Amino acid sequence: MAATPIWHEPWTTADLAGLTRGTLVEHLGIEFVEIAPDALRARMPVRAQTAQRLGFLHGGASVALAETVGSLASQMCIDRERFASVGLDINANHLRAVPQGQDVIATARPLHLGRQTHVWEIRIETGEGKLACIARLTTSVIPRTT
Repeated sequence: MAATPIWHEPWTTADLAGLTRGTLVEHLGIEFVEIAPDALRARMPVRAQTAQRLGFLHGGASVALAETVGSLASQMCIDRERFASVGLDINANHLRAVPQGQDVIATARPLHLGRQTHVWEIRIETGEGKLACIARLTTSVIPRTT
């Protein structure tokens, strides 16, 4: 059985790239690779800009990737003319070192899509599908004032 799409309107990965052009997302090399009916997926290279001094994926870069994918997914679920989605809380457990030269893939899926809050699980995996980080992001859905 196919999943019912959770998105408020149709989106493309090009739309997301346009929204994030010139931001930290672009600086970190994050690329949106798939919009599934119930998930958003992005890739980030582990390179000098995303590594810590020992040459492994920096925990802060993992959290930035998780927040990026979860926050954008939350925004994709709402009527952006009437509402905005803003981050409330994020936590992450770093489970595996990922060396420079590899990519990681983040997949955000909703755990809760309420009228006022969304909760997202973001799995960051190596190219071989091994779990490197698990994060949970809570966003607040607020009315737009302008």
